[in-house]
Amino acid sequence: MTTSTSPLLSARGVRIVFPGRHGAPDARAVDGVHLDIRPGEIVALVGESGCGKTTLARALLGLVEPTAGRITFDGRPLEYSGRSLKAYRKRVQLVLQDPSGSLNPRHTVYDAVAEGLRIHGHGGDERAVVADALSRAGLRPPERFFLRRPHELSGGQRQRVVIAGALVLEPELLVADEPVASLDASVRGEILALLLRLRAELGLSALVVTHDLGLAWNIADRVAVMYLGRIVETGPVEQVLTAPRHPYTRALLSVLPEAPGEPVVLTGEPPDPSRVPSGCRFHARCQVLAGGGADRAGVAEACRGRDPEILDGGGATQVACHWAHAGKG
Repeated sequence: MTTSTSPLLSARGVRIVFPGRHGAPDARAVDGVHLDIRPGEIVALVGESGCGKTTLARALLGLVEPTAGRITFDGRPLEYSGRSLKAYRKRVQLVLQDPSGSLNPRHTVYDAVAEGLRIHGHGGDERAVVADALSRAGLRPPERFFLRRPHELSGGQRQRVVIAGALVLEPELLVADEPVASLDASVRGEILALLLRLRAELGLSALVVTHDLGLAWNIADRVAVMYLGRIVETGPVEQVLTAPRHPYTRALLSVLPEAPGEPVVLTGEPPDPSRVPSGCRFHARCQVLAGGGADRAGVAEACRGRDPEILDGGGATQVACHWAHAGKG
C-alpha cells in the first residue's frame, strides 16, 4: 500500500514528561518513541488507556512540544512558531473520537466544514470546496446538509461532517483518535470503509489511535502496540496480529471475540507513567514471567532488571521483549 520508502512523518526518540504536582514524581507519558508513517500508509497506534498514545498523537500534531527527541514532516523538523504550526496543521488534520464534542451545536454543517478554510484564508470558491468535501465524506447530495445542525444528524453523519471538515484543507495526513469508538457497530464499518476509500482516492496517510485491535486489523497496513510510554511491538498488521510475540500484544488479542483459547487477564497495576518500573516496563503484569516461562528461557533476571532496546519505528516486525528474543516469542 505504501507509495514511497521515505517517511512522510517521523518521530525520533520522542519523550514527553509532565512535571508532577506538589512534589509528586514526573509522569513520563511518552518515554522514547521512534515511529514512521509513509505516504499512503495507515498505521494503527494501539494500547490501553493511559499508555501514552493520545499524548504521542498530540505531539505529532504539534499540540504538545516534546521534552526530548524530534518530529519531522516531509523531511523537515517540526517548528513551534505560530506561523509554522498553522502551515503544518493545514497538511496534518485531526479527526476526534466524539463528533458531537468537536462540532459547535449552534453552527450549521456548512459553517463547521468551512471553518478550516476561513482560518487558513482560502481564496477560491468556498461553497464548491465545502460541497466537494461533504460529497467525498459520503454526505450526498451535499447541499441537503448545508443548513442542518449537529443535533439533526445521526452519529455516523456527524463523524462524516468532522471528516469533511478535515478534508477541505486537502491534508496529506489524518490523525484519527478513536474515530469510531462512539458509533454503533453498523456505522463503524461504514466510517472505516470511508477512510480506506479516501486513502485510495486521495493518497492520504493516516495514524489511527485506538484501543481496539479488531479495528487495527480492519484498516491498518501497520500496527504499533504501545505500553507505558513506549512502543513494545510493531510490524505489518497481519504479521503482528496473527503471530504476536510480545506477551502484552498476546493479552490484548486474547480478549477479542474470535480469539482462540482463554482470555489473558492481566494482573497488577495498570500503567502509571509516574512509576515506570525498572527492567521491562511490562514485567510486573507479564503472564509469561508470572507463569515461569521467562525463567525457563533464562531471561527472568533480564526482564526484571534490563530495559529492552527502543524499537526503530520502521516497517519491519520488531518486539521489545527479552523472552521473545530468547527464541520463545
